[in-house]
Amino acid sequence: MKDFHVAIIGGGVIGSAVARELSKYEIDVVVFEKGSDVASAASKANSGVVHSGINSPYNSLKAHFCVEGNKMFKTLAEELSFPLKWVGKLVVAKNEEEIKELEHLHETGIKNGVPGLKILDQDEIRKREPNVSCFMALWVPTAGITLPYQFTIALAENAAENNVRFLLETMVVDIKKNNDFFLIKTTQGDFRSKIVVNAAGINCREIVSMLEKPDFNIYPCRGEYLVLDKNYGSLVRSMIYPVPVKEIGVLGVHVTPTVEGNILLGPTAEFIEDLEDTRTTKNMMKKLLEEAKQLLPMLDEKMVISSYSGIRCKLASAESGGWSDYRIEESRITPGFINLLGIESPGLTAAPAIAKNVVKIVSKKIDLQTKKDFKSKRKSEKRFSEMSSNEQAEMIKKDNRWGRIICRCEHVTEMEVIKALSNPLGAKTLSSVKYRCRAGMGRCQGGFCTQHIIRIMEKHFNIDIRDIKLKSPNSYLFTSRTRKKKKKENSKEKYD
Repeated sequence: MKDFHVAIIGGGVIGSAVARELSKYEIDVVVFEKGSDVASAASKANSGVVHSGINSPYNSLKAHFCVEGNKMFKTLAEELSFPLKWVGKLVVAKNEEEIKELEHLHETGIKNGVPGLKILDQDEIRKREPNVSCFMALWVPTAGITLPYQFTIALAENAAENNVRFLLETMVVDIKKNNDFFLIKTTQGDFRSKIVVNAAGINCREIVSMLEKPDFNIYPCRGEYLVLDKNYGSLVRSMIYPVPVKEIGVLGVHVTPTVEGNILLGPTAEFIEDLEDTRTTKNMMKKLLEEAKQLLPMLDEKMVISSYSGIRCKLASAESGGWSDYRIEESRITPGFINLLGIESPGLTAAPAIAKNVVKIVSKKIDLQTKKDFKSKRKSEKRFSEMSSNEQAEMIKKDNRWGRIICRCEHVTEMEVIKALSNPLGAKTLSSVKYRCRAGMGRCQGGFCTQHIIRIMEKHFNIDIRDIKLKSPNSYLFTSRTRKKKKKENSKEKYD
């Protein structure tokens, strides 16, 4: 049985941020993630927005951690080499009735310490965003965009490089407190830890119930998105948000440019029963387009190339208004049990600040000694498609696999796929390739490159084709080969 100082349950953006922050100290840390990679749930399925802090009430934890987290992103992007662009945000009022709410957002932002806010008239809006339809708008310059899955992966991989142990496809099934240690039973064996951090997202209540009776409920709220083809990426330069919908505690369907050049439409807000029901639905897709057209009238369904959904972890029901603050606390009943509850938007932005707060709580339980050899920088190579012709030629000269294009849509090479599969977390699914080098994210959505990625998995990593997965522990792509024969020498099967 392996002992740890801190065990983190959940490898989403919050768990990975906590792991990275704790990796700065001379302690043993483990992360249990039930998925086949980090960022396997809501941490990948969101808008990728670095929020400013205008939407959360003054003095709330959401506002505090959002504003503090926003300030940390520039340094983190430089250290961890994930993409970040400060494109700004327009919150638009479609008529005179919504101006009052726009002014309220302005006042809230100022109270929360958000700089540079300005209310714009139609002429000023047209200069910034000529395709946007609105009456007035609030300009938020400190809002940015990133790739949420790459941010989470960067945090986790840097933590792993600093000796945090990540156990993928490892579900926690029971926890018991025994004197000064927690006994953690998982699908991959038993472990002991002095402290447990519950960063299980939508499953946080289930983890709490293993040790004590939860004093809260979870109300899953599904948000669906549409992804537009890159050909339409120039329709907007900034994020375009409507005045928030008060009734259900969400920000409404917005238009968001991405770092990669696509545009996202979404998310919807639908309270559901099943915690894992991430399907996309025809009715909601239609609703998405209708609402997004109110902001960007020229939108058309032919622009859409893909869709996805994520599930918000809400502590408040739709009937009660849908809004609640974060709960970040050590249990009063079970000392050493730290719960991070209800971390929904702006959770991505708040993650690094929440992580620092968790370290403060841990420091009261464990003497934290700073590592002298902490690696703050994460190694990252320029994409082949972003290299100059001379740089590309030099890379191909060193290894001709740089010259073999695997994904035509995104111009991803064989060597980039190999490097993606060689990640320090040991994640080896098609999705782990997609989220690290974009192979399969283009217009054909993997129609061309999937077969070539599978070949690389077989040839370079010796993965049996029957063990290749799409994205999750049981998402096997194949059951067997269609052609097979038996050797005459023995009864063993030989596959063609």
